[in-house]
Amino acid sequence: MSSEGYGQAKNRLNMHWMIVIAMLLTVVVYVFACHYYGQQMQIGVEESQRVLIRTILYVIAIVTFPFATLLRHILLRLNQTMPGDTPAGKRYLVTVVITQAMMETVAIFGLVMFMLGDDYNTLYIFSTMAVLGVFLHRPKMEEYRGIVRALSGKELPDYP
Repeated sequence: MSSEGYGQAKNRLNMHWMIVIAMLLTVVVYVFACHYYGQQMQIGVEESQRVLIRTILYVIAIVTFPFATLLRHILLRLNQTMPGDTPAGKRYLVTVVITQAMMETVAIFGLVMFMLGDDYNTLYIFSTMAVLGVFLHRPKMEEYRGIVRALSGKELPDYP
């Protein structure tokens, strides 16, 4: 791809990056809201119930990471092979939105646990996991270029 082509492709990923920034900002808003409103937000569920809920949410969060990776892989291949006139940017945007939303749910788990009465440590753990997931599933130029190449018919995508 020429430098002009690279710049055009980079500009086409602006909306994708806006989604990532929005996801990161919501995590920051959750944390600041918990610090600002603190005790007013907490409803104080019994400790034994919170431990059970926290454990279940940790398991769901841990399972979400490999599932999101698998789903992203499947969606990328569908983006490359699915017939239709949908541009590569829109196809890739769907992939980014779905995987970013999955990572955002992990941050929501932290907010929920804080509202149930857990301390800041649980909020930070879930928020950090969510930020890590957002980073792992950020838009990647090579993935986008692979979709463009596959749709143009110039080159088949590299399959592992």
